[in-house]
Amino acid sequence: MDLSLYSDLFLEESREHLDSLNDHLLLLEKDPTKTSVLNEIFRSAHTLKGMAATMRLEKTTALTHEMETALSLLKEGTVAVTPQVIDLLLKCLDNLHLMVDSYAERGKEPDISLQVIDELRKLGKGGQHHEKPESNDPLPSMAKDVGENMHTTYRLKIELEPGTVMKSVRVFMVFRCLEQFGEIIKCVPPVQDLEEEKFDNCFEIVLLSQNNAEKIKADMEEISEVKSVSLTELDPDRSSSPRQESAQGKSREQMGESFFSSQHLKTVRVAIDRLDSLMNLAGELVINKTRLQKISADYRLEDLLEAIEQMGRLTNSLQSLVMKLRMMPIKQVFNRFPRMVRDLSHELDKNVELVLEGEETELDRTVLDEIGEPLVHLIRNALDHGIETAAVRAGQGKPKEAVLRLAARQEGNNVIIEVEDDGAGMDIAEIRKKAVSNGFLTSQEEKLLDDKAVLGVIFQQGFSTNNVIDDLSGRGIGMDVVKSKIESLNGAIGIDTKAGKGTKFSISLPLTLAIVQALLVAVGEEQYAIPIHSIEQTAFLYPEHIKTIQNQEVMLLREKVIPIVRIARLFDVPDLPKNEELFVVIVRKGEQRWGLVVDQLVGQQEIVIKPLGNLLSGIPGIAGATILGNGQVSIILDVNSLV
Repeated sequence: MDLSLYSDLFLEESREHLDSLNDHLLLLEKDPTKTSVLNEIFRSAHTLKGMAATMRLEKTTALTHEMETALSLLKEGTVAVTPQVIDLLLKCLDNLHLMVDSYAERGKEPDISLQVIDELRKLGKGGQHHEKPESNDPLPSMAKDVGENMHTTYRLKIELEPGTVMKSVRVFMVFRCLEQFGEIIKCVPPVQDLEEEKFDNCFEIVLLSQNNAEKIKADMEEISEVKSVSLTELDPDRSSSPRQESAQGKSREQMGESFFSSQHLKTVRVAIDRLDSLMNLAGELVINKTRLQKISADYRLEDLLEAIEQMGRLTNSLQSLVMKLRMMPIKQVFNRFPRMVRDLSHELDKNVELVLEGEETELDRTVLDEIGEPLVHLIRNALDHGIETAAVRAGQGKPKEAVLRLAARQEGNNVIIEVEDDGAGMDIAEIRKKAVSNGFLTSQEEKLLDDKAVLGVIFQQGFSTNNVIDDLSGRGIGMDVVKSKIESLNGAIGIDTKAGKGTKFSISLPLTLAIVQALLVAVGEEQYAIPIHSIEQTAFLYPEHIKTIQNQEVMLLREKVIPIVRIARLFDVPDLPKNEELFVVIVRKGEQRWGLVVDQLVGQQEIVIKPLGNLLSGIPGIAGATILGNGQVSIILDVNSLV
């Protein structure tokens, strides 16, 4: 069997099982009495062992086998679920991650000594664990894993008519029929042999189902060229203990058959670059739709306009579908943090409960891939700086267990992510003192700035309130990374802190970075696009209403002083004859508000963001460019770096 054909599938499936093991081990630590969680851990480890054996990964197979043995001791009550046991199982999981990553990068297992295997074997010493003799039958050995719930495990023997021409097609029809009743967990001979018709007229299947045997058998017998169907219920008690299952009496292909399952997946894995190409093509359709609309309007072609409207509806549907294909639940990022919080809280001797909210909130895959690093910094800072030890919290009348909340929700075209702790909060007086002593603020600036403005200093590179440099913090290179990464995603970050109560970081991110709604504005003969998610409102004012404070032009809006920026001066656009009224676009960056002065508001339009290339990337104030309906290239303003 050419195993290279299954490498990608093995990597995808094994990582899913490793993630499942990580999540359920943490759940088991919280509630050791929950047998359903332990059963799920056992199933994932058992499946992972079969997959590794099929791929001929001997070290991975050996480690998962010992892990499965240890889990058997937990299931039987021979060994209690303690923090030390969970630590050992998580250590085992870390080694499995290394092995899978090594196989992905180099196509082979890492050359490391697995001391954790010896630790797992020592776990059962002294326990009264009696092994049952192993059965030579490869089918019933699966029954115990799946027979502990309300489902029934059936063994089916299907015989096809002699002389059946396309046996693989009949096998496919049998599988499709059985999938209506439950889950196929085993077949003999292996699926590959069935597909290649390397079998006589008989094959066997193990089915997990809640339906009765008569109904299953009746439907199976209706399939043409199926001569007979025998169906028996497996007794889980007569199967061997799952931990005893090994390569004896079974080929590696048979052991890993749950990996190359006969189940026909209802999802398709697609490479992200293909989705990027599809998104790019959808964007080109949007551009050409806009151009056709302008041509139709200029020449007053009613028939063309009607066709364009229909094409517009189809284009919008296609674009919406492509956008949904790229959207992924933020749970994929959040799932890495329970383990991280557990390990760090133990290291810091702090008792912390991580609360996750809004895990199903969806973000564009591009944004999702980039947001993990900033969240790691924020959570590490909350654990190190914000949350106190249990003794300190008890002395302050707080619960000994601190709460760290990681939440996500959608607001309009943005996703809001919050990292909040109920720790000590930030000492703004100390931040002011450090900012002045380390040269981040002058004494005069420190006196003039309010607390919110002073908090912005923590995002400057090199700033830290920690006098001791350790593995977690103290070098002042964390929060500036957070801010720059979020702003590169066209997002913003804000801080809300109260002494003794805690701190909350709020991150606002656009749903997608590819196709956005924007306001087109005219400045001289040029047109610029401002993303709608950065705009708070539009206004107009007369030139005489503009005031100057400390060489900065400002305007008064609802009794608030708003600094203004003239786009014409910023981008050196030649002036046109002045209007009596000026148009102002009020944009926001976190808690800050700025007014962008333009000559005219053209209107709202859907735009496709195009990069400017390596030579022009990184220019402050410019996020990219787009092509308008008349073929003109328009610059897209980046509000975060502009103001």
